[in-house]
Amino acid sequence: NIAALRECGVRDILGVAAVGGIGPNCGPGAIVIPDQLVDYTWGREHTFHDGLGSGVEHIEFESPYDSGLRKCLLTAASSLGIAVVDGGCYGATQGPRLETAAEIARMARDGCTLVGMTGMPEAALAREAGLAYACCALSVNWAAGLSTTPITMEEIVRELNEGMGTIVRLL
Repeated sequence: NIAALRECGVRDILGVAAVGGIGPNCGPGAIVIPDQLVDYTWGREHTFHDGLGSGVEHIEFESPYDSGLRKCLLTAASSLGIAVVDGGCYGATQGPRLETAAEIARMARDGCTLVGMTGMPEAALAREAGLAYACCALSVNWAAGLSTTPITMEEIVRELNEGMGTIVRLL
C-alpha cells in the first residue's frame, strides 16, 4: 500500500488506528497523536530493500512520526475544539489476538501509552519511501489488565462508532 501510494504521487499519510489505552490519559474515547513507537511485531516485511541485489538502505527513524503532520493534526484539533493527547508511545503488536496482562505490563514498563496492531511496518515503510507519516489513534478500550471488566468486541465497536465521527471531523 505504501509503495502504491508513493507511485500515485501521495506525499503525506495520516494513519488512523483503533488502539488500546495503557497511559492514564489514553482511556476509551481518547484521541492521541503519538510521537513515538515501539515495534513488537515479527515476520512482517519491514523494508522495500531485501538485500538481494538492491543493497540495504538505512533510514533515520529517531522520530517515527512526521513533526509537520503531527502539528497539522494538533492545530486542526485545537481550532475545532477537539480534545486530543499530544504525544504518546504506540506499541505495535503482532495480533490478531489481543495482548495478555503481562504483555501490557511489560509495554507500560517500556514506556508505551498505547497498544495496537497496525502501527508497523507502515511508519518505517513510509519513511523509506520518502513520505511523511503521522498517526491519529482512537482509544477503544483499556488494554488487558487495566480494567476491572474484560475487553469485549461490543465495547470496541461502541467506542469506534462513538469516536469515528470526531476523527472524520479532525481529518
